[in-house]
Amino acid sequence: MPGLEDLYREIILDHYRSPRNRGELDTPPASRTEGFNPLCGDEIVIYLILDDPSKGDQAIVTDVKIGGQGCSISQSSASMMSVTVLGKTIEEVHQLTQAFKSMMSIHEHDIGGDGSEAEAGVGAVSGVENPSDAVSLGDLEALRGVVKFPVRIKCATLGWNTLNQALDDLLNSSV
Repeated sequence: MPGLEDLYREIILDHYRSPRNRGELDTPPASRTEGFNPLCGDEIVIYLILDDPSKGDQAIVTDVKIGGQGCSISQSSASMMSVTVLGKTIEEVHQLTQAFKSMMSIHEHDIGGDGSEAEAGVGAVSGVENPSDAVSLGDLEALRGVVKFPVRIKCATLGWNTLNQALDDLLNSSV
């Protein structure tokens, strides 16, 4: 499927060259969370505003900005993530995160990984065997090929891990 791989490559490069939601937000009201991959030096900074953190999982992401530097995989994944989560509830963001991480790990089993995460149910969406089937990932599907290069999976998931940390910090500070 060279045509599909070319399309995916173009989507990744487009998000890398013209990242969406790039910038900063005033803190406060936004939270600022940094993520770093010491193996390759990728950095992601996420600025996040929720409509009302006291609503817990029903709080809505009303604004998100990204910053940082790194490889095309980390930066384009963060760009795609920022577009995908804007306007979503925390519950929906968690489902998207689980689906994305599932896409990054379940296929590792298909290419010869040990599959321990898939077998253990890591990233499972309740009642769904493959969470990426239950949630539309849109442009994020372009990153599916990253699993062929296991060392790059951390690049693709850095933004998502940083987003999870930002959400945890926001929700815990509102308690």
